[in-house]
Amino acid sequence: MKKGTAWDYGANLFALWGISTPNFWLGIMLIFLFSIELGWLPASGYVPLTENWRASLAATIMPAFVLGNAISAILMRHTRSAMLQVLESDYVRTARAKGLSERSVILKHAMRNALTPVITLGALELGTLLSGAVLTEQIFSIPGFGKLIVDAVFNRDYAVVQGVVLVTATVYITLNLVADVAYILVNPRLRG
Repeated sequence: MKKGTAWDYGANLFALWGISTPNFWLGIMLIFLFSIELGWLPASGYVPLTENWRASLAATIMPAFVLGNAISAILMRHTRSAMLQVLESDYVRTARAKGLSERSVILKHAMRNALTPVITLGALELGTLLSGAVLTEQIFSIPGFGKLIVDAVFNRDYAVVQGVVLVTATVYITLNLVADVAYILVNPRLRG
């Protein structure tokens, strides 16, 4: 996708919409449209995958879209920005001057270097995803970590609150470790 094209403006507009839309409002609007008006998806609840995979998928579509909406928009904007910056680098111009195909230049040279900051942001945003799950689980009545901690706070069950915080912190630290390993896999020059 070239800078300044209709696709570029459309992607930027979609990303801006994703960043600007609050999760709780989007969740309520999706429930109104797809559950109440159209009747295509269940408004709330959870069905285990092993019990009924179709019902489980139907109950998961809206919460997954709500949770992934803002994060995907943020990642899309940062990936675009990093790629535009890398594509103006000297080594990319050199690769093009050597006669490499545009696909090879983008995938082998530019993308590897552009993904390093995106991986960092992705690990941080996955941590944000855990906090966004609290509100989303309340809206869609999903029995998950978010609902567990909210119920524990209201019931003053401090042991459960501490347990959820400990598990969340462990997941966050693990995600940062995975991001550090992913740097080396994406860009082998970082090994040294």
